[in-house]
Amino acid sequence: MTDHAIPAARPENPRFSSGPCAKIPHYSLDMLSDAPLGRSHRAAVGKSKLAEAIELTRAVLGVPADYRIGIVPGSDTGAVEMAMWTLLGARPVEMLAWESFGEGWVTDAVKQLKLDATVRKADYGKIVDLAEVDFDKDVVFTWNGTTSGVRVPNGDAIPADRAGLTICDATSAAFAMDLPWDKLDVVTFSWQKVLGGEGAHGVLILSPRAVERLETYVPAWPLPKIFRMTKGGKLIEGIFKGETINTPSMLAVEDYLVALKWAQGLGGLTALIARADANAAAVRDFITDKDWIADLAEDPATASTTSVCLKFTDPAIKDGAAFAKAVAKRLEKEGVALDAGAYRDAPAGLRIWCGSTVETADVAALMPWIEWAYRAELAAQ
Repeated sequence: MTDHAIPAARPENPRFSSGPCAKIPHYSLDMLSDAPLGRSHRAAVGKSKLAEAIELTRAVLGVPADYRIGIVPGSDTGAVEMAMWTLLGARPVEMLAWESFGEGWVTDAVKQLKLDATVRKADYGKIVDLAEVDFDKDVVFTWNGTTSGVRVPNGDAIPADRAGLTICDATSAAFAMDLPWDKLDVVTFSWQKVLGGEGAHGVLILSPRAVERLETYVPAWPLPKIFRMTKGGKLIEGIFKGETINTPSMLAVEDYLVALKWAQGLGGLTALIARADANAAAVRDFITDKDWIADLAEDPATASTTSVCLKFTDPAIKDGAAFAKAVAKRLEKEGVALDAGAYRDAPAGLRIWCGSTVETADVAALMPWIEWAYRAELAAQ
């Protein structure tokens, strides 16, 4: 490819943002026509929609029947903080961080809850050594580092007979990766990620062990109303049947239902995982023989299949941060990749969302454009 050769193909959908993410293929607002707008979420129709969203979530993700699923406020952040504020403090804690959101949970535990936590960190592109983690403590971690492009490869390091709880932020993993439910006591996500839903709502999934902790432990600190999941020492079961703590958007719930039904129509979780895998492979197949760009993830075993992070490696680049931003700007100006720059706290580069709503053909069409933008920017230095 010469410096000015324009690629022949263009992505049909240039939306590669890592959240909110691309809508399902062939999306139309007409799909939301059954949303009960202007109705109370506590009316029968509202409760029915919320309960359906919970049960479809269970069906698509394969969540065990004895795990509770709740729709909560504050997106994934709200769900994680609900878990931390209500569950932590009963046992020693280990906090694991390998990207910016994991760092945020460390801050919550150490500076806000003031827990004497063991903190294990890894640089961007790596994860901590899970074999060193003491799972007899409560352990908080992200499954997939949305901003660092790395993930936990499997649940093998988590003992089945652990004494502590595992609290897993799975917001960019749920629906695109196989989560080992028997190894996870709390799982959180927001449907704005892999299923391309709208923002503001979180999902909180609790194992029976997590419920037991809630019913037998009272934290030393005050709990805001939106964090409270028990009353009189018993779980408020309504939260996990669609009786939300505060008012949800029934339009956003309808949008989530549409995405869940699309996922079922594809073949469920297996099909969703295959789509994300194929998308990530399209990126990595393209960069594998290039000497000017590389995967931020250092170990293929822990490389993300949703938020694929790339770094420019050409020594001729004078200012790495400015160069990466300029490439992302060129891609956006051409209308071939929107919101593809690296996260603000991450190393300079690009971040290509490869979640299950993205079409592999669009990822493949984007890659030559990245090379075009790289060469054009290099020539412009």
